[in-house]
Amino acid sequence: MLRSIYDTDHEDFRTSVRAFVRNAIEPHDERFAHEGRLDRELWRAAGALGLLGLCVAEEYGGMGVDDYRFNAVMDEELTRAGLAYACALGIHTHVVSQYLTKRTTEEQRQRWLPGFCSGDIVTAVGMSEPAGGSDLAGLQTRATLDGDQWVVNGSKIFITNGASADLIVTAVRTEPTTGRDGISLIAVDGNSPGLHRGKLLHKVGQHQGDTAELFFDEVRVPADNLIGVRGEGFGYMMEHLAQERLASAVCNITHAQHVLEMTRDYVSTRQAFGASIGSLQHIRFRMADLVTEVDIAQSYVDACVDAHVRGELTPIDAAKAKLKTSDLQNEVVDACVQMHGGYGYMQESAVARAWQDARVTKIWAGSNEIMREVIGRSLQLRG
Repeated sequence: MLRSIYDTDHEDFRTSVRAFVRNAIEPHDERFAHEGRLDRELWRAAGALGLLGLCVAEEYGGMGVDDYRFNAVMDEELTRAGLAYACALGIHTHVVSQYLTKRTTEEQRQRWLPGFCSGDIVTAVGMSEPAGGSDLAGLQTRATLDGDQWVVNGSKIFITNGASADLIVTAVRTEPTTGRDGISLIAVDGNSPGLHRGKLLHKVGQHQGDTAELFFDEVRVPADNLIGVRGEGFGYMMEHLAQERLASAVCNITHAQHVLEMTRDYVSTRQAFGASIGSLQHIRFRMADLVTEVDIAQSYVDACVDAHVRGELTPIDAAKAKLKTSDLQNEVVDACVQMHGGYGYMQESAVARAWQDARVTKIWAGSNEIMREVIGRSLQLRG
């Protein structure tokens, strides 16, 4: 089905992102996977193209584009290069940007945003904890005010860009309370004494992007690194999670479509029993089912992107998009591995790597079980 949410400006931008992928990512993909992280040259190349500061005002070095469709185009093209690229750059561009542009003071924006846009400051979000997972209200990392400094103690895990980040937007408990109350956001400098980074976590897939555990041992942070209002951090996270989940949905459905395209080419050329396996009825029917499901899900994601541009996307709809696309994505890549036969189980096979990369999408940005809980509560069912 012809998609209608993008206009000429978006497609011109897509051409630029494709050139970036071709020149800055593809020649170095194997090295990034081997090293387990993206190098600074890539970040600065992305910054020079304007990818890192899409929604940041021009006065701070950004593009000043108040149109999430450009973010979606960027995610679609990066995903075709590999989910790890959309994840690493997306956390910076789509997630951290919201906190640094909407919740900061003018002094903080002047201090952080120029480097954020250029790629000289790589960012991460420190939310998940070893004991909490998706339960953000249960976080235990604490920050106590000592004069003009916050003293942070605790740990975070599964932090995208955690090994390389220069600035970490960290969720901490600043009040002696439990649950949602008393959570604040503090920007921690990556070079702060007492901040220790664990070794790179060895993930099943997405090897090009770094993921790390962070340990805060009496880390002292200037008091004016508090983002927003003290104690309001949980509300900020909930508000901005909708965009993160939408970004996840955009990547999920693009990834599923990309793997289907690879598989269509494979089954059209792979010979068995005297003909291409794509000519077998079972393969044709399975591909027909998957293509139909992906097209339907794409329409819903596009509707969510359009709603977000208008300021009308609800957290419930974002949760639905994230839930459906990640479930479907994993169904698609698993079926495509099957259609590749033994070759689909080889590490050098693109479809095998896609299968590995996709599994986490049902876990991150809030597990799918949490998505079902969020959606289920909105139904106001009564026992």
